Amino acid sequence: MTAAASSPSARTARLGLRATLEQEAVLRRAAEVAHKSLTDFILDSACLAAEQTLLDQRLFLVSGQQVQALMDLLEQPLPPEQPDNAGLRDLFSRQPPWAAT
Repeated sequence: MTAAASSPSARTARLGLRATLEQEAVLRRAAEVAHKSLTDFILDSACLAAEQTLLDQRLFLVSGQQVQALMDLLEQPLPPEQPDNAGLRDLFSRQPPWAAT
């Protein structure tokens, strides 16, 4: 269940905001077009934007030197003191779903 899919009866937190008259008019019109209450429209829109912002945190910028250091670590054989992971070996031997035809 996403944050945007909450039922009105489960809402207990109160949020306050100020808007210009033009912003209010646009929000009210959009809520009407979406057949939602103003509150539902604002909450759904805000939660979708918040989730997207949080998901965007998956992108990490690193230098070429950092990438090379990671690649070097990944190319090293498994140290003998660590157990072999048959599950990972099986996973990496499969064709990824997006490559299937």
